Amino acid sequence: MISHISTVAFQGIEAIPVDVQVQISTGVVAFNIVGLPDKAVAESRERVSAALRAVGLASPARRITVNMAPADLPKAGSHYDLPIALGLLSAMGVLPPDYLERYTILGELGLDGSIARVSGVLPAAMAANAQGKGLICPAQCGSEAAWASDDIDILAPENIVQIVNHFKGTQVLTRPEPTMAANERHLADFHDIKGQESARRAMEVAAAGGHHMLMVGPPGAGKSMLASRLPSILPDMDPQEMLEVSMIASVSGNLENGELSQKRPFRAPHHSASQAALVGGGLKALPGEMALAHNGVLFLDELPEFNPRALEALRQPLESGETVIARANHHITYPANFQLISAMNPCKCGKAGQDGHVCRRGPRCASDYQARISGPLLDRMDIQIELAALRATDLTLPPPKETSSDIALRVSAARQRQKQRFAKIGLGHLRTNSQADGRLLEDISQPDNDGLALLRDAAEAMNLTARGYHRILRVARTIADLDGDDIVSRRAIAEAVSYRQQLVAFSLAA
Repeated sequence: MISHISTVAFQGIEAIPVDVQVQISTGVVAFNIVGLPDKAVAESRERVSAALRAVGLASPARRITVNMAPADLPKAGSHYDLPIALGLLSAMGVLPPDYLERYTILGELGLDGSIARVSGVLPAAMAANAQGKGLICPAQCGSEAAWASDDIDILAPENIVQIVNHFKGTQVLTRPEPTMAANERHLADFHDIKGQESARRAMEVAAAGGHHMLMVGPPGAGKSMLASRLPSILPDMDPQEMLEVSMIASVSGNLENGELSQKRPFRAPHHSASQAALVGGGLKALPGEMALAHNGVLFLDELPEFNPRALEALRQPLESGETVIARANHHITYPANFQLISAMNPCKCGKAGQDGHVCRRGPRCASDYQARISGPLLDRMDIQIELAALRATDLTLPPPKETSSDIALRVSAARQRQKQRFAKIGLGHLRTNSQADGRLLEDISQPDNDGLALLRDAAEAMNLTARGYHRILRVARTIADLDGDDIVSRRAIAEAVSYRQQLVAFSLAA
């Protein structure tokens, strides 16, 4: 007899159906697993055998063959334990095969028969729901799976005994309920920022339009402090964004307790992070920091200290909104529509341009240090600002009256205005001005005559590329949205232009 159990293999956040076929036959006693299993899958025969013995359902002393089809698709992970175990119980006649055929199954087994948490339950549940099947998963992942659909049948047992009793009718497993993470995390407030009014304004514009931003300034100017407060003014994610972020977190094993959160991701990797850490990779091609920051913020502090190859890997995702991990036999794509916020010192010591500071290496120190950031990557930064050093007297000033809540209201209103504009022209999948490109950008950001004249003069004087020209238009459109204007005025263009010339001016001054 051959039993069939449905499970999945993961390619990125996509769950690929896998048919686990279990056969018990005569011959030399053996337990073989075929179908391109990795080490973790091959070792599942020991976990399955021990778990069944622990609950009094020892596997028969016969030849057991497990085939995972399609056989040419690599199988990786410990979530194949439970499908193999239930397939074996079905082949033994302990469980009815017609019941198991209704479910997609995944879970890791302990030696005592318990079922441990695994990664990827949310995309697996969505794939099962698309096929009209239910899901059997670990109890710790039940609330995560419940987000896939209100109609999907979910069984979330703690051990094998509960599954057997459920199908025999001696125990009923109730459907788990979806849960939200409590938003008790304290967010740093812009109320704490003293001075740096222009930087606060630039951060508000960046938040409103989802623009990439570079801050240049000496140590202690408040670059990291400003960046850490950006999440406090960003609007919560809508259900679609929340689902996208949660699927990536589920595959990477970062979805704690199966709870979804409306707060946008904020990732801040250390500058020693490798290219694989940012892009993603490893044996299982797991998502990197770019994908984990999807629909949120990726903050890179001390930007020139990052590996140059890792920085150049940012360029394509910044344009396409996705990151691709290429392997010899397949490509894996993760969504990576993140907002890049970066910070750097003007030079190695960080004091270039300050009054009274004389560097032995002269202006070349600053130019060499800033040259670590390539022109194409710098060109993708919508907003580039210089932060002046704070004086001791600045710290004695009273804090600003405006809090993050006040700024967040303006940011939310501007984003809502953008969303309505895109929906009106049939582009509801776009959410912020940073996602508009080409002809669309020129249509929605057409400046008035005075603004157009200023933009042309600035483009010629600053020798802007086409990308730089369009990025000024994007930022100006966001500034107009913050002000509630339908037309991009000369004032909005002027402010947007000021955010593109700071780094150039600083290099000359240094």
